[in-house]
Amino acid sequence: MSVEERLRQLGLSLPAPPSALASYVPYFALKEEDLKFSSLIYVSGQLPMENGNVKYKGKVGRDLTLDQGIQSARLCAINALSVLKAAAGSLDAVRGIVRVEGFVNSDPQFTEQAKVVNGASDLLVEVFGERGKHSRYAVGVSSLPLNAATEIALIALVRSEGR
Repeated sequence: MSVEERLRQLGLSLPAPPSALASYVPYFALKEEDLKFSSLIYVSGQLPMENGNVKYKGKVGRDLTLDQGIQSARLCAINALSVLKAAAGSLDAVRGIVRVEGFVNSDPQFTEQAKVVNGASDLLVEVFGERGKHSRYAVGVSSLPLNAATEIALIALVRSEGR
């Protein structure tokens, strides 16, 4: 029995997939040709570091405004691009950003984590154009290392050497 048949048997029907609400896509599908000539680079979570110090500290919605949270996520993405460049040799080798993982050090009442992580997503689309659109998640957490406001990790599809 197929999965579709099993869903019908259970009386379940799937809704239309939701549209993305910002600079990301609902899914990122790798094509066979992508896998032949590319590799994935997983960039560890980056904090909003500038000159060796955490620039944005505290909880968004209490210690920091929404705009400061957005700028914090943007700075995290800049730092992630620095790591990605070191790993890939050149940002021109990036065929696509596959996924962004965003964590926001949030006041318990704060619910706009997605808007904060847009700071990272929007930057990636500004830098890479369509290749910067990615799947993602944005999660509120009770704390982050060094009391950072945000942490951003990403996965990138990168052209293999010689291709």
